[in-house]
Amino acid sequence: MPIPQYMRIAMDLSSRVASGEIQEGRKISGRSMLSSQYHVSPETVRKAMGLLDDMKVVEIKEKSGVTILSAENARLFLAKFDTQREQQSLRERLQALAEQQQALSRELTEVCGKLLLAQTTPLPAEKRLPNYEIEVPADSDKVGRSIGSLHFWQATGATIIAIRRRQNTILSPGPYAELLAGDIVVFVGAAEAARAVELFLRSAGQPQGE
Repeated sequence: MPIPQYMRIAMDLSSRVASGEIQEGRKISGRSMLSSQYHVSPETVRKAMGLLDDMKVVEIKEKSGVTILSAENARLFLAKFDTQREQQSLRERLQALAEQQQALSRELTEVCGKLLLAQTTPLPAEKRLPNYEIEVPADSDKVGRSIGSLHFWQATGATIIAIRRRQNTILSPGPYAELLAGDIVVFVGAAEAARAVELFLRSAGQPQGE
């Protein structure tokens, strides 16, 4: 935020008083001369003098004009202004950071929404993973064990979507569902997953190829 002109004049005069350039007790020019010196309107000078009068840097008397009152008060005024300016700068910085955070939050929400949409939108038919079916051999060492304990996905790269057991179908079986001999495991995955599942479900002692 730019500093108002009257404040600039008040600061300049206070700086000159604080440094001793303008001595205490000295009378300074009237509004018309000061406005000409600072190239501002008399009203702007009046506001500057009023501020310095409030801060006891100068004393304004009717018909006597403006008299320099205190160099110490001039230094206090400058110090107070520096503190206020620093606080203002911090407030502006805080506002900027808050706006950046809001923008980042909006972007994060947008990206998360797109990601969720991408995960829930069905793949086009030509890009869908094919379904495979394989029967669990009776002599498989995986019989009687749960899907979770077998770490099925980690071991094969395939995801079981159903188990057909006689006349029943278990859809989306959870990690505690057990594989029984004769179960038809329905799964999806890449092409190489079908061979991996076949090998995985063989019994430990059964040959893995012909």
